[in-house]
Amino acid sequence: MFQQILDPIAGSLVISALCAALPLVLLFVLLGVFKVKAPKAALASLALSLVLAIVGWRMPVNQALSATAAGIFYGLFPILWILVNALWIYRLTVATPWFEVLGRTIRSISNDLRILSILIAFCFGALLESLAGFGAPVAISAAMLMAAGMKPLKSAVVSLLANTAPVAFGAMAAPIIALNGVTGLPLHDLSSMAGRQTPFIALIVPLLLVFIVDGRRGVKQTWPVALVAGVAFGAAQFVTSNFFAVELTDVVAAVVTVAAVLLMLKVWQPKEIVGMGGAVETAPEAARAAAAVGSVSGSRRSGSAGGAAGGSGAEHRAAPSGPSVPADNSRPEPRQIWMAIAPYLIIIAVFSVAQIPFVKTWLGQVGSVTFAWPGLDITDSAGKPVAATKFKLDHLKATGTLLMFSGLLTMVLYKVTASQGLRIYRDTLVQLRWTIVTVTAVLGLSFVMNLSGQTTTLGFALASAGGFFAILSPLIGWIGVALTGSDTSSNSLFGQMQATAAAQTGLSPVLMAASNSSAGVMGKMLSLQNLAVASAAVGLDGAEGTLFRKLLGWSVGLLVLITVLIFLQSTPVLGWMVP
Repeated sequence: MFQQILDPIAGSLVISALCAALPLVLLFVLLGVFKVKAPKAALASLALSLVLAIVGWRMPVNQALSATAAGIFYGLFPILWILVNALWIYRLTVATPWFEVLGRTIRSISNDLRILSILIAFCFGALLESLAGFGAPVAISAAMLMAAGMKPLKSAVVSLLANTAPVAFGAMAAPIIALNGVTGLPLHDLSSMAGRQTPFIALIVPLLLVFIVDGRRGVKQTWPVALVAGVAFGAAQFVTSNFFAVELTDVVAAVVTVAAVLLMLKVWQPKEIVGMGGAVETAPEAARAAAAVGSVSGSRRSGSAGGAAGGSGAEHRAAPSGPSVPADNSRPEPRQIWMAIAPYLIIIAVFSVAQIPFVKTWLGQVGSVTFAWPGLDITDSAGKPVAATKFKLDHLKATGTLLMFSGLLTMVLYKVTASQGLRIYRDTLVQLRWTIVTVTAVLGLSFVMNLSGQTTTLGFALASAGGFFAILSPLIGWIGVALTGSDTSSNSLFGQMQATAAAQTGLSPVLMAASNSSAGVMGKMLSLQNLAVASAAVGLDGAEGTLFRKLLGWSVGLLVLITVLIFLQSTPVLGWMVP
């Protein structure tokens, strides 16, 4: 048996905490200063953590290696099992013409760039974030906005800023699930807490998007639809994460928001339309122009979209590496629209069936097993068994497994052959190969730090900040996501530390752990990975620095707002919001 030690280095908690922070400092320095690739930086930090665990915290070598293996396995299943299958479904849609139909459906709704920034970057981006993540929402949203007539740099800024509110529940809630895995806190409590924080950001983001597109005039003329989008998204996030299924939070929020915006546009339109290149027209003139364009493109509809309706993935296939964005903005037929959104409806249906009481009970009985991880026998400094040595393996009920079922149904509906499906799955694994290395290394690092006691030492040291920790906590999450580019990675690294420090300061561990995720997403727009993806998507290679400067103020401003909210939630003022 191994018992964790709080102050193993020179008998000093401060010195021990400084040593415990070294793997994280190394990770940040390699990523942020020396621009080392994330997989190499994560592996180097894992190696340093192992050395510290064995030499400094006196963890037996076999248990240190077993802890690493446990982290790697948890990174593979369930985290990467979710990411791989979610991205596979997305690539299935890209490999058929229905993805283009979906994009054309959105663009046909309005020719106002301010409205399109909400529909494409905010709504459609959230839908992509719920499945693909890893830069796909930013790249595709930016390309679609450019095709609609928005300038490249502005397209990139809008897409990056929009990719905030959905990230905490992105990739079928992988960040929240990772947080549950490293902290042992109830998944529903973490989901509920995050769902009582991110909606407030969702409420603001659409207003910021129209301001970026058209300044004060944009906010003045389009605030009703921006407010409807923010309220719909935030309300759907809250309801789904608190009362339904955390995995479906972004899917439901995106679909509900699109529906709300469409209904709003049926009864209300802005007085002016900001079109291609920022040209301003009055609404009647814009309507006539749109009708003219529709009549010209109507003859193409039966050939392009009509062909899509009858073809299979074998006959009509876009390049899996990145969909082309058509210039045709004519509205597809209703049947084509339903086919285009079918994969998302299938996902909702599969996860809804899994929530039916008797199905959920059956899946819990036969689709999940809990066991002690081999080679781990660890107690904390007080002599109590550490919960992380127990491993819960969901096989049938796992989010990734349900996504695989959804993907198989999508293949049947889209007439994608088994060989095509396997090829796309292989290509997905190839695309994610370095992500797989990064995620498994980060989870290995997290488990070694947590099980050796390094995280506990850090948590106790940070607890000396007292109530001020409620303000420090969101900043830690923000830095983590900005440097790693992943809310999942940041939660894996800091989740346990946040919970430990919170418990020592008398704060809610659920509140502080969830805050790491909710506040962390404000750093996503500043991560080097996302900035590089956005620059490449709009054809502005080397523009990362420009994008960083344009987004820094927005990122810090949103961080301040959510920090105020989190601080109030740690006090009696809003303490009733904590589960």
